[in-house]
Amino acid sequence: MKAKDFDKKFDEGKSIVKHLDFSKARRPKQEQKRVNVDFPLWMIQSLDKEARRLGVPRQSVIKMWLAERLQRSSAC
Repeated sequence: MKAKDFDKKFDEGKSIVKHLDFSKARRPKQEQKRVNVDFPLWMIQSLDKEARRLGVPRQSVIKMWLAERLQRSSAC
C-alpha cells in the first residue's frame, strides 16, 4: 500500500491495523535492558513486604521507586 493511500484510509477513519507490522513496533525511550543488582537480604525482605502490600511483583516496586527518585532528581 502506498503511503498516500494509507494516510487517506487513516484520515477517513477506516481501520489500518491489518497494514501494520506490530512485531517491529517500538516505544521510544521504553526499550528494556536487563541488569543484575545485588541487594542485602533485609532490603529484599522489605521489598517483598511492600510488593505483597501493593499486590505487585518485587520488580514493579523497584521500578516504581527508581522512577520516582529519578523524576525528583531531574526536576531539581
